[in-house]
Amino acid sequence: MKIYNTFTRQKEEFKTIDENKVRMYVCGPTVYDYMHIGNARPLVIFDTMRRYLRYLGNDVKYVVNFTDVDDKIINKAIKDKISTKEVTDKYIKAYMEDAKDLNLDEEHTIHPKATETIDDIIEFVKELVDKDCAYESNGDVYFDISKAKDYGHLSGKNIEDLREGASNRLDDKDKVKKRNPMDFTLWKATKKEGEVSWDSPWGKGRPGWHIECSTMSKKLLGETIDLHAGGEDLQFPHHENEIAQSETRSGKKFANYWMHNGMIQVDGTKM
Repeated sequence: MKIYNTFTRQKEEFKTIDENKVRMYVCGPTVYDYMHIGNARPLVIFDTMRRYLRYLGNDVKYVVNFTDVDDKIINKAIKDKISTKEVTDKYIKAYMEDAKDLNLDEEHTIHPKATETIDDIIEFVKELVDKDCAYESNGDVYFDISKAKDYGHLSGKNIEDLREGASNRLDDKDKVKKRNPMDFTLWKATKKEGEVSWDSPWGKGRPGWHIECSTMSKKLLGETIDLHAGGEDLQFPHHENEIAQSETRSGKKFANYWMHNGMIQVDGTKM
């Protein structure tokens, strides 16, 4: 079977690490609202892919995460005057109802939550700090982009253009905190009283978005997986940053194949 590998921009024969076994990770929803048809598209596409791989005789370990700690979730909790857990519980339940209506194969799907992986996330970040590939600044921890190999390859971005664009978005405070304008957050220090947080070597805080997926993938599927998938809008910065932090930590390839679905278009623009 051949698939289009986003990383190489060409069709390639799909060869698994272990014969007749597929380790597959799909970036799932941030659970702060109801799912719309654009959110559903990657779930249906890659569920279909998973079914076909099983039809071919493969044992597929299939992971779709729930991002259940995020700025959007915190803002939703503040707006609705409820806890972040109440927000995420509500929309995870709604997701599962939608998944049933979409006939997704939930029986064979693993759904890790970021909030249930905090200790592993902290350990992942600590390993990067210990390798001098990440650094703490005022309670935040940033990944040092200069330590990443071939950054921008997946998305086809030019690193100098990215650096210039990032520089233009920084204010003086950010310039003091970051070594490089492109450095991205691994751990966010608690900013407000009562904000959801966990203890860490760098003080109270919570994980950044990108580190959550890298950690959940590593924990459930191993350091190198067969296939990582998601919407094409995740190529940069999310998937690019996953590659950077995962491969810098392990020294191994993160995913052998990458697949991305196109966006649903309405009047020529992304839905």
